[in-house]
Amino acid sequence: MNSDISFPSHRENRFYQGMAATFVAHALQAVNFLGDRFLRQSHHALSDIEDLYRHSMDSAFSVTEAFLVTGAPHASAYYPRDFAWFYPDVLDPETIMDAQDAVRRARLLEKSVRLLLQAVRADVVTTTIVPAGRGRYLGVNYFSRPSDTLLGILAGLQQMIGADERASSYLAMSQCAHAGRLLLAEYGVDLKRAILQLASELEPFDADGTRYLLCDAGGPRSAATDTRAERRRFVTNACVYTTFVWGVQLGIVDENELKRLLGRDLAQYKRDLLRLFGKDGHIKHSLDGPAGAPVSLVALDFVSVHRGFWDMNDASERALFAATTDLIIAEPRFRIPSTFHFLVSADNPRNKMIHKIAAPAYQGRSSWPTFNVEFADRMLDFDEASGSDTYRTCAQGILKDIRTATEVHGGYQELISEQGLKYRTWAYKGAVAHSWFPRFLSVWRRAYGTPLLQWND
Repeated sequence: MNSDISFPSHRENRFYQGMAATFVAHALQAVNFLGDRFLRQSHHALSDIEDLYRHSMDSAFSVTEAFLVTGAPHASAYYPRDFAWFYPDVLDPETIMDAQDAVRRARLLEKSVRLLLQAVRADVVTTTIVPAGRGRYLGVNYFSRPSDTLLGILAGLQQMIGADERASSYLAMSQCAHAGRLLLAEYGVDLKRAILQLASELEPFDADGTRYLLCDAGGPRSAATDTRAERRRFVTNACVYTTFVWGVQLGIVDENELKRLLGRDLAQYKRDLLRLFGKDGHIKHSLDGPAGAPVSLVALDFVSVHRGFWDMNDASERALFAATTDLIIAEPRFRIPSTFHFLVSADNPRNKMIHKIAAPAYQGRSSWPTFNVEFADRMLDFDEASGSDTYRTCAQGILKDIRTATEVHGGYQELISEQGLKYRTWAYKGAVAHSWFPRFLSVWRRAYGTPLLQWND
């Protein structure tokens, strides 16, 4: 059965930022967290993976949603980067249950991306957009300015435009691809302006007699673990590089325009980042941290995003990836005991006051299942590029343990504690990350060669 999809008419939205907007946004988010803390209902006591997935998809892509959200306590706000980091496979046909599910996903993705593009047009490129009444949104940066907001918006566009490239019987896929191309045409000039602005904001950083370009040489920029409040991080700069590459691939910006601003082509820009962050033979998480043992200087978010920084085409790049991966795999402090659940880091990074109260291990001694899924996917990238089976068994172990945790905890968790339990702090009662589930299924199929779940539409 095929279902037609009609995209609703779009009203004009208004976006605000500044000190007043930030104050109101913080107040609204505090209400969101308090409401989640005291009002969140326990989820269905399901244990079968297929039943859990159906429930999750019904929740994640409900027709009542105004935006694609995670299911976490902060889900009432919109995070552009999530399209790159956490849900790049929303439209993977093998993760879609039926034609109606396809329609809901396509419609919600289009609504989400259009809203973010309207924010770019209004010159509100922030980490977070908080709804503040009908057609009104507040742009706010939590802790630092973004390095991956544009990356997420481009990822959402890529997913829409490529929706009809995979074999699928769902009419919604081709219609979503058409809608994506229309959005690119409508907002391409605004995206180009924002990408060139990002390129102009890069700062010189001198090391070992060489001048590099970093997005965060002078102050922190956010990425998926943005609240670390560190400068000179690998992941933030890898996100910026990927933004430039995707902008060129989508025809939004010409590489020569970027070259004039950067003083080097994109290939050299990437080599510089690898040389700077990989000068010790592995990818150092941040150049701004104290000296220590190698394993204390790496973090799991080095895996970057799907089809992002790591393309594994070069032998020296594969060697850096393998060395960093081997450090993480071999260090017991990176792993929940007796599992393949890897924690964000071996040591807790610096914490601000809000984390000491609300989420003390959020950025360090906790496991993000989605980061683990990307870790597994990069391992498979490495094996494919090197013609080996170096990491396939480990990748399969990661996915197997995530499946087990999903069944034990009754849903795909946003975070798992250092002890392998639901992540429970005062502000988190064990959020279920509904919309991150499809990515897990996509990588499972790649790792095992067969789908975990199958449906007959």
